[in-house]
Amino acid sequence: MSNPFTRAFLDPHFLPPETSAALSFSGGRLDRLSEDRDEHTLQRAMDHPEARIWGLAKGRVLMRVEGEAPIGLHRVDVLADFAPQPDRAVLLGYDQGAPRLAMPLKLDPDGEDFALPQGHALIDFRSLAAQALLPPHELGQVAQAGALLAWHGTNRFCSYCGGKTQAQEAGAKRQCTACGRQHFPRTDPVVIMLTVRGDHCLLGRSHHFPPGMYSALAGFVEPGETMESAVRRETFEEAGIRIGAVHYHATQPWPFPHTLMIGCYAQALEETIVKDEAELDDCRWFHRDEVRAVLAGEGEKNEDGSPKFFMPPKLAIANRLVADWVEGRASI
Repeated sequence: MSNPFTRAFLDPHFLPPETSAALSFSGGRLDRLSEDRDEHTLQRAMDHPEARIWGLAKGRVLMRVEGEAPIGLHRVDVLADFAPQPDRAVLLGYDQGAPRLAMPLKLDPDGEDFALPQGHALIDFRSLAAQALLPPHELGQVAQAGALLAWHGTNRFCSYCGGKTQAQEAGAKRQCTACGRQHFPRTDPVVIMLTVRGDHCLLGRSHHFPPGMYSALAGFVEPGETMESAVRRETFEEAGIRIGAVHYHATQPWPFPHTLMIGCYAQALEETIVKDEAELDDCRWFHRDEVRAVLAGEGEKNEDGSPKFFMPPKLAIANRLVADWVEGRASI
């Protein structure tokens, strides 16, 4: 801990200079101490007087919404009223010595008779980010909590022998009770790229997008691929556009369920689009001025006043890729 940058990074109010740090879900500043855990670490953390816990149910965070500011970190005794599952709790890390944990709640917010005590609500991750209900360092903890609990929930059995697995080292890994094989939390890398050619950028519409929304193309990095190769392959597969230079811009943790979005700029070598009909509803070039107007809320409107074309919200890295390109901040 003698390195001044390390000390600054662990300060929840410290924001590093890179673009990634300013994106939603990227503000995690916990000291995870993943290499210094044993079988007693979780209980010690739970018993700590300053321990605070994120309670999650079906991708939503338990929030106390009455008062001046919403609160998502709760004492252990407070969660007792919300069907906690302490046997599935995980340690996220320490905030200046105070443990921060995540715990699943056995609640069904979609049930017909579901109700919470007055002043409480279950709020999904996107709403927390879009409405700025939490400070950046806490939103980063939420992303970590959601991703880690999702991984534990889908890895209860060993992928090697099929035996049951148990969480070890306060949630830092799982171990098979039959063959002893160890499994560690995963992060799925996804490239998301804004392809540019002169004053135009390439945007597409997935079939599940709301009418009028366009975004940067994206796809999972496959085994044996570099980031640049994935950008070139995905762009050609989805839009039929060959790519030359690829430049990294920023990354964003995306807890749906445990993804790392790798934002890039790609230089197009051709203009003719041949879109993959199965992947895209539409794909076309947009001029920089048109995109600038849309980002400023001044784009063309439909008769009912809704925008003819709009981008993903500011919480998404796609919005940042386009905005930085429009304003000349793109790393190309």
